[in-house]
Amino acid sequence: MHKQSLSFSVRIARTRNDVQAACRVRATSYGHHVPQLGEALLEPDLLDADQNTVSVLCVDKATGSAVGTARFQTNAGGMLLIEHSVSLPGDMKDDSRAEITRLSAVPGADPLVKISLMKASWLFCMATQVRWMVICSRKEALTRQYRRLGFNNLFDDERWIPMSHVGHIEHQVLRFNATTAERTWREERNPLYEFIFNTVHPDIQLFSTEPALPPRQRTEWRAPAPGWSAQPGMRSHAVVRPASAAPVLVS
Repeated sequence: MHKQSLSFSVRIARTRNDVQAACRVRATSYGHHVPQLGEALLEPDLLDADQNTVSVLCVDKATGSAVGTARFQTNAGGMLLIEHSVSLPGDMKDDSRAEITRLSAVPGADPLVKISLMKASWLFCMATQVRWMVICSRKEALTRQYRRLGFNNLFDDERWIPMSHVGHIEHQVLRFNATTAERTWREERNPLYEFIFNTVHPDIQLFSTEPALPPRQRTEWRAPAPGWSAQPGMRSHAVVRPASAAPVLVS
C-alpha cells in the first residue's frame, strides 16, 4: 500500500463557515445544471442539522477555497430522504444504509475531488457499520459514472422516479454494497481499486476535529426553526430533530 498526497483536503464540515462553504459549492454545481435550484441551495436546510447527517468538504490547499462536498445521511434515526419518494427492496429495509446527497464539485476542480468524495463515502460507511449506500442520478452520463464507481441500478428496469425533495425531478436510483466493495472491485479489476482500497490518502481526515476551513469570526450556527425550508419540498420531507437537540457549530 502506498501513500498519495492530494491537492486538497477532505474533512467533515464542523463550523458555520464549513457548512456555508458546502452550500456555496452545492449552489454552484447544481445551479450550473438546474438553475432553479442554485439560489435555494445557498443556505443550509433542515437535513444539514440532523444528528444522523454528516457533510464533508474538499478544500483546495493552494487557495483555501472549498471545491467539493458530499452529504451522508444514515437511517439510524429513521427513513432516508429518498425513502419519501421510493420504496427500497426488502434486503435494504432491514439493514443499515446511508444516502449520499449533494455530491458536487465546482467547475474546474481537480478531477480527483469526486473520486475522493466517493472514497470518503466508503470510509464513512465502514466507520459507522453501514452496509448499503444509495444515490440518485438525474442524467444518464452521471449514472454511467456511478456505475464505474461500483453502483448498480436499484431496479432492473432502470426506471426514472420523481424525487419529491428536488422539485419532483426524475432520477434513477442506484445502490452500492459497501461491505463487499473491496472484494468485488478486486475481482472485477476496477481501475479505481488502487486509489480507493490500496492507497493511503493522509489528506482525507474524517476523524479530524479541526474545521475544514480556517477559523474566521466567532459565530454560531443552529438548526433552522421547525417548518423552515430552503428548498422546494424540504418542509415535509426532511428528517428533523427537535430544535433543542440541534448541534451548535462554532467557527
